Amino acid sequence: MTLIIMIAALLLLLALRVPVVIALLVPSLVYVIFDPTANFATAAQQMASGVNSFALLAVPLFILLGGLANESGISERLYNAGVAWIGHIRGSLGYVNVGTSFGFSWMSGAAIADAAAMGRVQVPAMVKRGYDRSFSLGVTGASSLIAPMLPPSIPAIIYAVTAGVSVGALFVAGIVPALVLVATLCFMVWVQTRNREELRLPKSGWGERGRTLLGSLPAAGAAVVVLGGILSGIFTPTEASGIGVLYLFILAIAYRALTWKSIYRMLLSTVETSGSVLLIVASAALFGWTLARERAPQLAAEMILNFTDNPFVFLLLVNIFLLIIGAVLEPTAAILILVPVLAPVAITFGVDPIQFAVMMIFNLVIGLLTPPVGLVLFVLSSVTGAPVPEVIRGVLPFFIPMLLVLVLISLVPALSTWLPGMLGFS
Repeated sequence: MTLIIMIAALLLLLALRVPVVIALLVPSLVYVIFDPTANFATAAQQMASGVNSFALLAVPLFILLGGLANESGISERLYNAGVAWIGHIRGSLGYVNVGTSFGFSWMSGAAIADAAAMGRVQVPAMVKRGYDRSFSLGVTGASSLIAPMLPPSIPAIIYAVTAGVSVGALFVAGIVPALVLVATLCFMVWVQTRNREELRLPKSGWGERGRTLLGSLPAAGAAVVVLGGILSGIFTPTEASGIGVLYLFILAIAYRALTWKSIYRMLLSTVETSGSVLLIVASAALFGWTLARERAPQLAAEMILNFTDNPFVFLLLVNIFLLIIGAVLEPTAAILILVPVLAPVAITFGVDPIQFAVMMIFNLVIGLLTPPVGLVLFVLSSVTGAPVPEVIRGVLPFFIPMLLVLVLISLVPALSTWLPGMLGFS
């Protein structure tokens, strides 16, 4: 009964649009007050231990890395290179949009940062060259979901700390699914532009191609530094975040892209975002502790096993549940609340922990494009001036490839587990 009351209180507070931190803290603190074996000192200790993690140090640094990538004009350089090389192909700016997001994702780690950078640059450029604005918004929003799947994925770091799995393994595990997502999005672009001959640009000369390629190569170096350092064992993901920030900071100085005003704005944004994330982590740690005391994972496992013993049915039910949760709760909060309950149940069903992590992360980030909360929808509306309903209409067709990729991740474990296994992470 205590467990039911706590979960009901959390859901009620979230439904009332109370901030996630408060919604997690209130039931937890009430539990501590009425439990004679608990006290506020224990609660404070649980909250502090939730954020006392070396891996979590990477979160503010990777957020800063994304800010540097945005401020240094890397997105524009990647975009210009893409246009120069494939602009003459029908529907080329759609492919450039997806490809640029893929390149930018190695530095941003967050869908919102990708949507803000790409939306500001690419949507106006696509509309100017004859693309429907709804299509431009849709492909920009859908391709922003590549970022949480690739290093330095912020959701992957949060999941790894919460579930006790390797950050490096999760970084690597998302690469193949991200490539599948890129391929399906490109196919969707082809479907929607296959009869639009006017959507071609003049073919660029080799001089222009070479110039733009050279301009974008230093940006690609950030991915090499971060991922290469992790895979080679030179430094940990946390250390990689610091090296990546240093690399992009030097690059931004070389580009003369930083001013004191932009540095202040970037640091302020990093502090605000990091603070909100870590507050959620601390409050979720206390809430998870109360759930563990009430045996929530064991009870959830028993309940699901009484319903089905088929792992595919289990994954289907979890996916449906997460799609609903993702529509009303942002991924970080959902991961912190649900992973302590669902991850042990997945192991009971014989689901690989890395596969389940990738499936859960991608499922929840789809919620960033799902009304009513869908943060990417509002970001795109803000940076482009398009009404939110228009953004939603543009995004809707791209749910087909996104859901297809989710099904493939759920049914084909090798998509998530092959690369980590080959590189020695499992």
